[in-house]
Amino acid sequence: MKTILYHGSANIIEQPVYHGGRRYNDYGYGFYCTEDEALAGEWAVAPDHDGYVNRYEIDLTSMKICDLNRHGTLCWLAVLLRYRTFNVTSPLAAEAKDYLLRHFSVDLRRADIVTGYRADDSYFSFAQDFINGTISFRQLGEAMRLGRLGEQIVLKSRRAHEEVRFLDAQPVQRATHLARKEARDRGARRAYYQSTRMHRQKGDLFMTQIMDEEIRQGDARIQ
Repeated sequence: MKTILYHGSANIIEQPVYHGGRRYNDYGYGFYCTEDEALAGEWAVAPDHDGYVNRYEIDLTSMKICDLNRHGTLCWLAVLLRYRTFNVTSPLAAEAKDYLLRHFSVDLRRADIVTGYRADDSYFSFAQDFINGTISFRQLGEAMRLGRLGEQIVLKSRRAHEEVRFLDAQPVQRATHLARKEARDRGARRAYYQSTRMHRQKGDLFMTQIMDEEIRQGDARIQ
């Protein structure tokens, strides 16, 4: 099954570099793509430059795919904690980080492809609130669905990089796409503050309880 992928960048990239990118991206080194062309346009631009939406084709039929959304929100968060720089501001957050890394880590080394939420600024702030004990697991799950910030498909293995085929690249202007990107982020944050962060429910599961009760992967309460 051939899939069309898009990569937003300041440059035209005809051949993605294996083990390229930045170590501190969401899932570490890799080539970050999406199946959403419009979303790639938003990722391509910045306040100081226009960009390109690079289009590729790849056959995923026999690829080893790690879908972090199937593993669950806490596994996705553990991957972020391994690769991204979190603002750990309290002993609770430090303990939470250690607990999630020990019990919810996902080994990405055997995967050709990794898929999951993209941790844009708003998503990243939701995750930080959870490990700092500000919001519950339920609230974090609701926050992840806000704003339609999009999922990403990351080429991780050498094989994936060798089999992806460049098709073309289209220029995109920051005047249009940056405004859409900022509006998407603002919408997620506004919905978060209005409907999620302010409404705790009886029985909500917080990070302290997850640690105290030694909740692990597979527990029905975190499905």
